[in-house]
Amino acid sequence: MPAQSEPYEAPAIVTFAKELEWRRTQAGLSKKELAEKLGFADSYVGQVELRKNLPSEEFAAALDTFFNADGLFVRLLERINETKHQAILPPGFTEYLGYERRASHLRILSANLVSGLFQTEAYSTTVISTLMGSATPRVVAERMERKSIFDREDPPHTFLTFDESVIRRTVGSKDVMLEQLGLLLEVGRRERTQLQIVPYDAGFHVGLTGSFIILGFEDEPDIAYIEAAGEGVLLKRRDKVAFKALTWDLIQGRTLSTEESLAMIQDAMEKL
Repeated sequence: MPAQSEPYEAPAIVTFAKELEWRRTQAGLSKKELAEKLGFADSYVGQVELRKNLPSEEFAAALDTFFNADGLFVRLLERINETKHQAILPPGFTEYLGYERRASHLRILSANLVSGLFQTEAYSTTVISTLMGSATPRVVAERMERKSIFDREDPPHTFLTFDESVIRRTVGSKDVMLEQLGLLLEVGRRERTQLQIVPYDAGFHVGLTGSFIILGFEDEPDIAYIEAAGEGVLLKRRDKVAFKALTWDLIQGRTLSTEESLAMIQDAMEKL
């Protein structure tokens, strides 16, 4: 598995990394020396210890044998796998969810995929399976649960914008995509939702650099969450949030009207 730029935050991964570092240090070994003794690349040992890569079954077993750890590392790996859905969450996303649940309005830009808040269960299963190698019912259920914010007595006002590629690219089977497009039609007709598409004809636009969400509140500053290439960042500094708001405004000049956008979704369904 390729290393990521930011450390994993899941507690099970942190525990594995700290135990590895402690035992290696107690043995008086450098990362390179331990790697040579185990038959792994020293870069991989360093990535696991720095929590930028996940340990493999072979690596955990090798550590247990070398340190005579009585299966400790294998058990820690089992815990990592049990909480794997937490491990793939981008940095800051867990904190972001707390804000999402109480936001009064949302501005959502989806550059490549339908936003998780508006995915069908089948579409979500396809996406998560690609990211994790499998999609457990628990992970999908947690994503579906996020939609409960629209069942509140006073649901958030939502402004949803996405690139035309989101509705033209088939994710999963045709049936999966037809169901997803049908949901988007329903979403676009909701009283508190404005749905707009940036068409291919608009050419390159700043929204193609990455998806983001801006959350607004009644009595506190806006915050933003950005995602690109599997990495996520929660933005609270006013200047950074203001920059994302400016980006949003620039994109709005490229969008179709809601009526034209819904017609485009209908066209995509017919072509499927």
